[in-house]
Amino acid sequence: MKLFMAIVLLAAVATRSEGAPGIWDKVASPFRFGKEAVQGASDMVRSYTDMRKANWKNSDKYFHARGNYDAARRGPGGRWAARVISNGRERVDQWRGGRPQDSAADQAANRWGRNGGNPNRYRPRGIHSSY
Repeated sequence: MKLFMAIVLLAAVATRSEGAPGIWDKVASPFRFGKEAVQGASDMVRSYTDMRKANWKNSDKYFHARGNYDAARRGPGGRWAARVISNGRERVDQWRGGRPQDSAADQAANRWGRNGGNPNRYRPRGIHSSY
């Protein structure tokens, strides 16, 4: 039994060291996705709280882009979380009677950030540098 475990461990290490995906990558992948999703959701919440704290006129699109950008940089899980949260938020806004034009502009900023675009494209003049 000890010999068998040693062979399995050695095979996993050898596979990993050759650059090919090893058994541990397959086992860890769902956990990595979940971790990225939680971290991405945290990025989205931080961006929202920063937006509320800044209370700056015309800063909405900037914080949309920044939250999506930060979350997507976490990896596939963060990108997924950003998409789900952004789309959910826009649906809630629509149910509350939000204007379709505003929602479309928010979604454009969301996609821009999620696809790696620099959020500063939407940065309003004069907003504090901590944001």
